[in-house]
Amino acid sequence: MDSDALEASGLPWGLTVTPFAAKDENGIAPARGSNGHLLPRCENCYAYFNTYCELDQWAWNCSLCGTLNGLPSDAIARYSNPHSIPEMSSSFIDLEFPLDGSEEEMTLARPVYVAAIDLSSSEEFLELTKSALLAALEALSPGSLFGLATFSHKIGLYDVQGPVPVVKNVFIPPDAESKLPLELEDAMPLLQFLAPVETCKDRIAAALETLRPITSWERSSGAAQGMDGVLIGGRGFGTAMEALFSYLGSEFGNTFALARVFAFLSGPPDYGRGQLDTSRYGEQYASKRVDADRALLPEQTPFYKDLATIAVQSGVCVDVFAVTNEYTDLASLKFLSIESGGSLFLYSSTDDSTLPQDMFRMLNRPYAFNCVLRMRTSTEFKPLHSFGHFFPDPQYENLQHIICCDSYATYAYDFDFTDNTGFSRHSGYPPVVQIAFQYTVVVPPEELSGSELPSSSRGKHTLQRRLRIRTMQFSAAQNINEIYDSVDHEVVLSLLVHKVILVSLEDGVREGRALLHDWLVILTAQYNDAFNLVQYKNVNKSMSSQIDITFSQCPQLEPLPRLIFALLRNPLLRFHEEGVHPDYRIYLQCLFSVLEPSSLHCGIYPSLMSYSTPDKQAYPRHSLSRAALMTSGSPIFFLDAYTTLIVYYSSTADPSLPFPPPQDCLLRKTINEVKQGRSITPKLMFIRGGQDDATAFENYLIEEQDVDGSGFASAMGFVAFLDDISQSVAEYMK
Repeated sequence: MDSDALEASGLPWGLTVTPFAAKDENGIAPARGSNGHLLPRCENCYAYFNTYCELDQWAWNCSLCGTLNGLPSDAIARYSNPHSIPEMSSSFIDLEFPLDGSEEEMTLARPVYVAAIDLSSSEEFLELTKSALLAALEALSPGSLFGLATFSHKIGLYDVQGPVPVVKNVFIPPDAESKLPLELEDAMPLLQFLAPVETCKDRIAAALETLRPITSWERSSGAAQGMDGVLIGGRGFGTAMEALFSYLGSEFGNTFALARVFAFLSGPPDYGRGQLDTSRYGEQYASKRVDADRALLPEQTPFYKDLATIAVQSGVCVDVFAVTNEYTDLASLKFLSIESGGSLFLYSSTDDSTLPQDMFRMLNRPYAFNCVLRMRTSTEFKPLHSFGHFFPDPQYENLQHIICCDSYATYAYDFDFTDNTGFSRHSGYPPVVQIAFQYTVVVPPEELSGSELPSSSRGKHTLQRRLRIRTMQFSAAQNINEIYDSVDHEVVLSLLVHKVILVSLEDGVREGRALLHDWLVILTAQYNDAFNLVQYKNVNKSMSSQIDITFSQCPQLEPLPRLIFALLRNPLLRFHEEGVHPDYRIYLQCLFSVLEPSSLHCGIYPSLMSYSTPDKQAYPRHSLSRAALMTSGSPIFFLDAYTTLIVYYSSTADPSLPFPPPQDCLLRKTINEVKQGRSITPKLMFIRGGQDDATAFENYLIEEQDVDGSGFASAMGFVAFLDDISQSVAEYMK
């Protein structure tokens, strides 16, 4: 196998990694141990010792580069009794690392959370935010510190440690250049602002109850437009974030090792530093540009990208919760969350928003921080590009820093050969990939046995630094059939989605669509060529009628045409004229960039299963077409589109079937299991065909929809898409 064979296959070559997942792809947890700093490393390529290395009494051969390394005397003694040593028994290990710094610093690691709430908003927005924060307070572990801040044309800091909540305000200069006239530390000392959750929960709740939207008469007392308290501009988000980061940064490394800021936003920042010009949304058509989407995908100011760097230096990770249906320019704001290790959430209305559930879920799952991810490979090949929400190390190649990483966060890499030889048949060394992930976790006091801690620090949170290593050995394919047989279509989809997002950000949505179309044409042509399916000399048959467009000889590739069709129908790549809001597109880009492959598959091509009764499944998988629904004859369908779950009773369903499905039935059990395993809370809908509006469900039946976007059901759809690909393949192969 070499680079020519790789090119001839038409496939991307890479892998996806979910470094903080509890188990590996085979459902096995890592072997745990201590003394990570004693793990031997190769003096040539710096790979870690692993089960694939050959071990003599005094030395070991590196399984990645073949170098012979001497063993230090302490390792010789340790490895003489291999049964108790994780790296001798498993290729997936997780070892504790000694912390730098004194014992005292280690025990002062209190988790810090700050909520920053937009008061240039509505009553409904504040009600939703309050319920989300009350849910959050339930999820925070004892020992955590919580700060409540608000922003509008002024920043409000709440002191909830006394009998009555006290708020101190600092006014924000309206222009985009000026900084705050006063440091927040001077308005209220930080340790007065950060309150211990276990003793102040009720007072924090009481302070939340006092929040009211800022009305225009507060902004300009006595002004004529103050009638009815109409809202006017005054969302000083940029200045508020900048001030908060420097406020918190003073205690980074003393009080806390990571602070999380939850920013609740109800519209675009339009006041003070980092204000955004949202008129570009209205003007994009006025300029008569060819690609309206291209005008709205790049950021309009580097302010929030620079601010993310400041956040990272201050030990702060930012989650942005935007609850708005107006244009907020998430293209500019997204960097604040994704580059500081946080998430970006978008809710188009307050009515059916899952914000409180998302908040609770996010805080209830374990997370690692100050992470470093390193991919090493054996010498014949190398990582080419890396994809995901991290920032690359300025000095070392293939080293990524991740500020905050939960058990769902996934990253992708693609590979290339280092030279033309590729994998030689005669080499005794099979290809190896080693992923090293170093991270810190905050361990609550109840998880540590008393013996591990000095008596003075019992009852406090403790920091733990850990090193997780997964080493994998692969066999090299001997021919193209073996390559095709080993394809994982979900990983191929992941790599394509990452590449398409990058292309559409740089060159616009049209280019992204063209890239996908061309890729499928080339893959189909290479496959037909490899299996000699097209007889050029056959005069009786046209070339396109001989082309196998459905990959019938290769089950691993069969799902790809459908996935590409669905990706072209996805809002990620549909045109603005079809009603795709630019903020929603940015939200999907951020979400799809972190999903592991099976979840991404679900988001691009939802799964549709049918039930004959709420307690009996009929078919586990249908294609997304009306025809499939008609022919199945099942009365109940369950559609899982990752962010949305829909239970649909067909119009011909027996009226005696209970609707909605009862809580104790198999269908509900399935729904609850799906919800349990999600990183976000999916929206659940129940629809009765013939009685309720079924548009939400029917929109997902994409196979009869035209790929180029009218969205109307037509004779075109998936079949016509395959015809078009077939014609293009015939052109390409001529």
